[in-house]
Amino acid sequence: MNDKFLMNTLLDFYGALLTEKQQEICRFYYQEDLSLQEIAEIEGVSRAAVHDTIKRCRTDFEHTEELLHLSEGFQKRPQL
Repeated sequence: MNDKFLMNTLLDFYGALLTEKQQEICRFYYQEDLSLQEIAEIEGVSRAAVHDTIKRCRTDFEHTEELLHLSEGFQKRPQL
């Protein structure tokens, strides 16, 4: 599955678990397709901070999906 599509799906399901700042950074990166540098300039933080936030959110999303399988179940429902 396309990485951006997967992360957008996980953001839809689990985005509420993130802080507002994390949600905003992930939205900029995955939905608006901004670069790390562009996001850093908008947020007033370093590029490394944006990278770390995105990486942390991705890890949290993947871990939560492993436990709950909400996205996987949602995608299988139409086939059933």
